[in-house]
Amino acid sequence: MVGCGSTSCCHSGLLVRHPAHPTQCSHPLASVHTFWQVPVLTPSDWCLAMAQLLRAATWGLFPSRSYCSQKAKGELCRDFVEALKAVVGGSHVSTATAVREQHGRDESMHRCQPPDAVVWPQNVEQVSRVAALCYSQGVPIIPFGTGTGLEGGVCAVQGGVCINLTQMDRILALNLEDFSVVVEPGVTRKALNTHLRDSGLWFPVDPGADASLCGMAATAASGTNAVRYGTMRDNVLNLEVVLPDGRLLHTAGPGRHFRKSAAGYNLTGLFVGSEGTLGLITATTLRLHPAPEATVAATCAFPSVQAAVDSTVHILQAAVPVARIEFLDEVMMDACNRYSKLNCSVAPTLFLEFHGSQQALEEQLQRTEEIVQQNGASDFSWAKEAEERSKLWAARHNAWYAALALRPGCKGYATDVCVPISRLPEIVVQTKEDLNASGLTGTIVGHVGDGNFHCVLLVNPDDAEEVGRVKAFAEQLSRRALALHGTCTGEHGIGLGKRQLLQEEVGAVGVETMRQLKAVLDPRGLMNPGKVL
Repeated sequence: MVGCGSTSCCHSGLLVRHPAHPTQCSHPLASVHTFWQVPVLTPSDWCLAMAQLLRAATWGLFPSRSYCSQKAKGELCRDFVEALKAVVGGSHVSTATAVREQHGRDESMHRCQPPDAVVWPQNVEQVSRVAALCYSQGVPIIPFGTGTGLEGGVCAVQGGVCINLTQMDRILALNLEDFSVVVEPGVTRKALNTHLRDSGLWFPVDPGADASLCGMAATAASGTNAVRYGTMRDNVLNLEVVLPDGRLLHTAGPGRHFRKSAAGYNLTGLFVGSEGTLGLITATTLRLHPAPEATVAATCAFPSVQAAVDSTVHILQAAVPVARIEFLDEVMMDACNRYSKLNCSVAPTLFLEFHGSQQALEEQLQRTEEIVQQNGASDFSWAKEAEERSKLWAARHNAWYAALALRPGCKGYATDVCVPISRLPEIVVQTKEDLNASGLTGTIVGHVGDGNFHCVLLVNPDDAEEVGRVKAFAEQLSRRALALHGTCTGEHGIGLGKRQLLQEEVGAVGVETMRQLKAVLDPRGLMNPGKVL
């Protein structure tokens, strides 16, 4: 039976109820009014056939802009806007041009593509109702946090409704004994650590911007501490997700915050890094870490890029438990000196930090100093006081803005490759040579302890020829990383610009598998369309 109208149905053995319409079947195939005979298929053929049927049966039935086909781009039907206001309140809906344009771009060089409306829900129930309303009318949904992404993830390529989640900013639960915390999307990493200041715990994942923690989960963000504490993939225990049709999913079960589980598929891992294409993350349960007993930071300059990156590999191979190890080339050091008022040598430089007991730190520092001196390091200096360390790492976190200041009025484009540690010296040295020969203005900076580094390239977005050269440089670098068994993106995501590179990285079967998952969770293709796939 199809579209049965009962409180449950059994298409393919699945029991599905929709929270907004508990008496209506919401199985993705409920609108397909056909019967067919199923041939004998292998399990893998059956899965592929069902996913292809699902896409064909649903995506074609719901044109992406049918909800306002009679309107110009940038407009929604008046009744639909009023329906949004009825859910979240009139003061929490805007169709103003300036507001829409603010939500149609991030920190990337991708051009602004504004949504048709912006809403600010106050709780998860409102998020669910807005999603269900958009889903029922075929309206695209674009999640929005702090807007600090670097891959065009908030661009509304098909218009639609931008759901700004920043006003949901509560810390819902803090479990000190279990080293976990539950936060809403409006809580940023700095706000969380301020809240934790007197608890003896902290959350170490630290991208350059003061990003939303749920947004960081959505992009699988990383940062300077990842070499010791891992990325968001290692530190998310559970997610509360509103699916495209409004249903509420807890990826590890409601309220659960265990350290490990072998129960079923890893749904949490599926949504971490999904870039808003599978659902809206309305809460995340995070793993916390004990604050270190003592902390020391250090800087050291090197005669060459090769020497600096070689030192990184040697420190890791010596099993020194470094907490942070960051590389900045001489161009970036000059930019940071100017922007953040540092007084460091203008040379290829490593920023390092060590965590532990006083005795352990002395051993780590001694071993590290021996290694870097063997590679010709100079100007080796320690920062033991909190104020000194804060100034140093604030400069590193502001490196993006320091680079932009090298060419005022231009946009930045950041590459994001990551390679196995053993191949890091090779690719960084080659990239530096290519950058010097390219005639482009750019710097190199990176979390080299993970094998991840960035070229920050400055580009005039109105200069088509220069934009083309920047894109060609970035694609060449990404393909070099793939050839060295690395990835095109270590932490920024695929977004709009790396979709072809994703296929080259994971292969046709990998991308098709992702499409099948997307088709099951978002059969109308309404969640952040145009991204990743």
